[in-house]
Amino acid sequence: MENQSPTNRWITRLWPIVVVGLVAIGLAFLLAWISSDSENVQYWGQFLVVILVAIGIMYGGWRAVKADKSLHLPTWLAWLIIGAAFIRLAAGVLWFTGLPSWGYGTEVEMGGYIMADAHARDTAAWELAQSNNPLFSAIGENRQVDQYGGMLFLSGLVYRYLGGEQHQPLLMIVITASISSLAVLFSWAFTARLWGDNAARVAAWILALFPDAIILGSSQMREAFLMTLVTAAIYGLVRYIQDRSRMGIAWLVISLLLMLPFSPPIAGVFLLMIIILALSMDGWQLLRQTRFWIILAGVAIIAGIGIWLAWEQIAPEGISNPFALVAWWFQESARWQAYFVKRSSQLIRRIINTTPDWVNTPILIGYGVLQPFLPGALLDQGLPIWKGIAIWRSVGWTLMLPFLLVAPILLIKSQEKRKLLIGLAIVVWMGILIAAFRSGGDLWDNPRYRVVFIGLQAGLVAWVWYSQRDTKNPWLWRIILGLAIILAWFIPWYLQRSDQIIWPVDNVFATLGLGLVSVAIVFLVLYIWGRMKGENRSG
Repeated sequence: MENQSPTNRWITRLWPIVVVGLVAIGLAFLLAWISSDSENVQYWGQFLVVILVAIGIMYGGWRAVKADKSLHLPTWLAWLIIGAAFIRLAAGVLWFTGLPSWGYGTEVEMGGYIMADAHARDTAAWELAQSNNPLFSAIGENRQVDQYGGMLFLSGLVYRYLGGEQHQPLLMIVITASISSLAVLFSWAFTARLWGDNAARVAAWILALFPDAIILGSSQMREAFLMTLVTAAIYGLVRYIQDRSRMGIAWLVISLLLMLPFSPPIAGVFLLMIIILALSMDGWQLLRQTRFWIILAGVAIIAGIGIWLAWEQIAPEGISNPFALVAWWFQESARWQAYFVKRSSQLIRRIINTTPDWVNTPILIGYGVLQPFLPGALLDQGLPIWKGIAIWRSVGWTLMLPFLLVAPILLIKSQEKRKLLIGLAIVVWMGILIAAFRSGGDLWDNPRYRVVFIGLQAGLVAWVWYSQRDTKNPWLWRIILGLAIILAWFIPWYLQRSDQIIWPVDNVFATLGLGLVSVAIVFLVLYIWGRMKGENRSG
């Protein structure tokens, strides 16, 4: 570079900008053409502006993390983040173009939306953008489509100032795809600080390819923003604990504050997670530090002010204090569970009706943890596009679940950062169980709430993967084998329910029992075989 002429140096610096600009222009024309149902490219200028905004967001996030002197961002990570954004954008285009032709013909599908919530909120945002109402009317006046108003406000802002005269849903997909892809960056960053580059690579790839993260990042859903804000806050927390840097606190506080307009309840749950993680990361020594309590009090005060200002959007009519709000939340969750039971399959209704009331909630929570359930997805009789989506989602969660189940077993013998791992396992399973409790085991809402914390889950999975490789602990493969056996027993059970085969076992608990007994027998055989093999070697 030093031996280059000024002209060559200028060309070297300029050509990446030219390439990015040409790609942005080409993508803008392509999206405008797709958005108009292949009729024209009239709105390519609006798409170009939004694409440039998205590029600026991604580049800004990259530069901000690159300023962290403790990290050395590899080139492959930049390409992975770009790839993750394009995967989400491509998925959004697939829903927009494919669902009207390949779906059931519902209003949501004909609009090109994979989720009903996205359709309702995005339509309301477009109507708000076209009206003379101030955008801040999104806060509080449209609770049926957006309880808290943050996503509605942001979408209305994009459509009013960056959109054209026609509703272009793909404009918001560009924004959600770019922002959700930054979760890859922040997950890599905090995992690299905790366990090194190899584990960080695993976490980054999980964030880039996890099916529900792609679906939410390719939809006009607030979880696309929340999953990135959660990972950014965790990165800030780790940075503060390790360096005691003000920048770490800035990442943490700003991320928490930005979560409030999207979902104050999730921000509140996450604040509790942050406290648990902070204490566990520092070996519970933070409890003795005055500065920690001052920072915690400051964050609580700021969050409290935000909740107070948005109280009408958070609490229903008649709820006047936080304790009453928590009680209402549990009542609402119970009501939603009852609603879920009423609209769910005959199987769930039969289980709930034939078991004592006190076990209904644990059953629904367990059912929610397993959702989306792979055997059910494999044998679903729906349209090919929806069956393909169901299998894709189920495979992703089924591959991830064994790692999360084995984590508590592995950390018992872990000597390095054991307190941190205990805290991480607690908050990961807290998020999974709260999501299952709140959603009543709903096939879409349950994973949607759970994926908000996908960065934490990916970090724990990355640690499990490398811990198992280093220690040769057999429990991961035992749990994978056990889950495979149990899932296999459910395949004929599902087939007999749809009258495709005759199968004598029609009780779900009996099927589960057969699976558990089979697992016990297989493990016993493997144990005896291992002992005999060891004795032969010693003999």
